[in-house]
Amino acid sequence: MSQEPLTPDITPEENPQVEQTVDQEVLDAQSDEQQLIGELQEQVLSLKDQVLRAHAEMENIRRRSQEDVTKARKFGTESFAESLIPVKDSLEAALAVEEQAVEHLKEGLETTLRQLISAFERNQLKEIAPNQGDKFDPNIHQAISSVPNPDVEANCIVQTLQKGYTIADRVLRPALVIVSAG
Repeated sequence: MSQEPLTPDITPEENPQVEQTVDQEVLDAQSDEQQLIGELQEQVLSLKDQVLRAHAEMENIRRRSQEDVTKARKFGTESFAESLIPVKDSLEAALAVEEQAVEHLKEGLETTLRQLISAFERNQLKEIAPNQGDKFDPNIHQAISSVPNPDVEANCIVQTLQKGYTIADRVLRPALVIVSAG
């Protein structure tokens, strides 16, 4: 026994209501797609704007950083220079005096040296002045020569020829020394 469908196939031409339903569904689907496309385009525009703004901000940060570095280089020595001005003034004042006793000259030089030492301290400039017998440190000393000396242990300083200097724990000039060969 064969079964026939209870409802015969109806074509859209035969039933205009089916045609309207199909057309409405197609229009609804297209409308939903258009709405989705519109939302996605808005998101793309928003993301493009955010990327553009982030890029501009990074460029501004880079430019400001370069300006800060330039200013630091230009004015980094300002404090140190201000500390040295009184030293120069003292030396000029000493030279301006026509005739002066040796004692007064020596006293003026000692005062000027104290001003210079004070300027060094304010700017973290420290002496490297090793004593005889101190262990040679190649990080802060420069050996000019090595001499045999039975009184001083090997690789120890025999004599300091010139003081060295550090600024904020960075060596500006190593101390020039003569080292014992043993």
